[in-house]
Parts: sequence; structure tokens; C-alpha cells
Amino acid sequence: MSFKKQDIYKALETITEPGEGKSLVENNNVTNVVAFGNEVIVDVTISNPTLQAKKKIEGEIKKAIHSQVDESIDVKVNVKSAPKQKKEENSNLIKGKEIPNIQNIIAIASGKGGVGKSTITANTAITLAKMGFKVGVLDADIYGPSMHLMFDVEKEKPLSVNINGRSKMKPVENYGVKLLSLGFFTNPDQAVIWRGPMASKALNQLIFDADWGELDFLLIDLPPGTGDVHLSIVQAVPINGAVIVSTPQNIALADAKKGVAMFQQESIQVPVLGIVENMAYFTPDELPDNKYYIFGKDGAKHLAEDIQTKFLGEVPLVQSIREAGDVGHPVALQVNTPLEKAFSDITKEMVSELLKRNANLPPTEVVRITTMSGCSAVKK
Repeated sequence: MSFKKQDIYKALETITEPGEGKSLVENNNVTNVVAFGNEVIVDVTISNPTLQAKKKIEGEIKKAIHSQVDESIDVKVNVKSAPKQKKEENSNLIKGKEIPNIQNIIAIASGKGGVGKSTITANTAITLAKMGFKVGVLDADIYGPSMHLMFDVEKEKPLSVNINGRSKMKPVENYGVKLLSLGFFTNPDQAVIWRGPMASKALNQLIFDADWGELDFLLIDLPPGTGDVHLSIVQAVPINGAVIVSTPQNIALADAKKGVAMFQQESIQVPVLGIVENMAYFTPDELPDNKYYIFGKDGAKHLAEDIQTKFLGEVPLVQSIREAGDVGHPVALQVNTPLEKAFSDITKEMVSELLKRNANLPPTEVVRITTMSGCSAVKK
């Protein structure tokens, strides 16, 4: 039996700590490797302090060395949990871990539930894909995932693919958009009852244990409100900007204002690209020239002016939007319709604001605006 320390490291490169996205070697989890005779001692430090996590890593290390180097090696593994690092008290910006090959990450949020945030996310993603971009959607609404329904992939499951010796999730794709959602992994008849840390861990795995490939845009559909999931997202990934969705009535606007305030916190500082007003007005089929402002008029537009944020546009209250979402065929897929134009205009405004964000603030990726088939577009 003859092996080198490099052989051991090569075997360890195939092991990933859940939620980290990099191998033990890449992530500097392996602190020391000692090899003499037929014995190998591996010292590893991981972020998860639980006994279950330590036992799992120990087992994976032994299995990797035995299968890839020599099964007769006597492997001893010392697993320690990394001490929690104190955050700098005066840090002005929480920086997330970059996701390889993803150019721009945009969070779609709302302070209140039921305002159509997921509908805006799905149709914006499809509009971007129609413009020629590579687009992905992460359904981070872990307690009420719906993207798998809106994209008509309810019965699909993400496949496992091997990337550089590591197992990754391959997002489900439809309408030119890549999608990952907790809805793929949960029983639709059962409620998801998780505490904050469990939810955060699940999101980290969806983000970093996935093979997103090359994306121009990753849209993150956040749950309503402000809480653990939102903080986990802004801490986990470098978000370029956020879009806030609201309806015109005062109670929704009050919550939308809280959503804006969350992203503008000194410890977060994610630029708000603008506000979208959903269910802005109702026009019955028999009276196509009439507009009825059921929830109030121009509420989100006035809010955008008050807090000096861009008003990205409005979407009317139309039955076909709800019906299209229910059958998994969003209205943005239509051609030459008023609704397609509404979502196209909103998306162009969002892209324009993203350009300004990347030009004026420390960018995740420098972008420039071009023209593709008459549509504004962002490219690296």
C-alpha cells in the first residue's frame, strides 16, 4: 500500500459541508492531515456544532478515503465545531457569499401577504427570459411556496447532478426559467412548521447546493413581512437590489413602507430598486374604457414619491392574471397584449434602476444597458 497526503486531500475535495457550497478543502475546513504507515489522521472544523453533523462528516471522510485511496487505511477523524465569529459592531454592510456565474440577484418582497408578490416575480422572470436573459427563480417563501404551481412544474423534482465530484441539485426549468422551491420537497397537504434556524438552513441548501449554471438574473421570491428568512437571505448572498410589491390601500402601503425600511437598515443596506403597484384598478370586459380604483388610487406611486424610491409601474386587477397563474401559464407569456406590455414596462424600469445601482454603489457585478429587439437589457 502506497499513498501520498495529496491523495487524501483529493478525496476530501469530494465532500461538502451541507449549506456551504464548497468542498471541505476549498472552504478551509480541513485544518490538518497526518499520514504515516497505513494510518491517516484528519482534523476538520465545521460550522454545525451538532453531534449528528460531526458523525456525518466523519463517516463521509472515511468512506471517501477508503473508496478513492485505499480501503485498508486506518482513518481517524477529529471533528470540531468552529467558534462563532463576532460581527464587527460598526460594519455598515452585510456581505453575502457570491454564487459563481450569477451576475445579478434581485429580491422581490412585500410587507404584507396577499398583494401578488409571487405573481409579479413569476411574470418578471418570464419577461426577462423573453428579452434573451438567462434567468433563475428561488422560491424563498418557505411557509407558502407557490412558484412550482405558477410555472406548471408541480409534479417535477430537481435531479441530482455530479459537479466536480460533488452532488448538486439541478433546478427544474420551464418557460426558459430555472426554478428551485421548497414546494418540490414538501407534501402539499402538510404545513411547514419550522423554526428560524431550520428555515435558514433549508434556504442555504437551495442556494449553495444547487447547480444554477450561468444566470444573468436570479430573482428571489421572499415571504411576506420582515423576519428571519429575510435576514438570512441578505446575509447569505450579495443582493444587488430589492423590489417591493404593494396594493394601493393604506394598510398594505404601511407594511410596504416597513419592507423598504428593512432593506435600508444601516446593517443591511440593500438598495430598493422601486415599488410595483399590483391590483391598481379594475376594468370590466364590458366597459374596457372604465377604470375602477377598488383599493384606492395611486397609493404605491405616492409612497414611492414620499420615500424617494422609483415607482416601477402598475398592474391592473384582471381575472385572467389569476387564472393564468392558477393553471401555471403566467400572462407574461402572451404576445402583444396590454398585460404583457405592463410587465414589460415594469421589467425595463427595474433593469434601468439596477443599472444605476451598479454604477453608483459598490457593485456585485458591473453591468451596462444595451438594446435587444427593442427591449432594454442588462449584460455583463
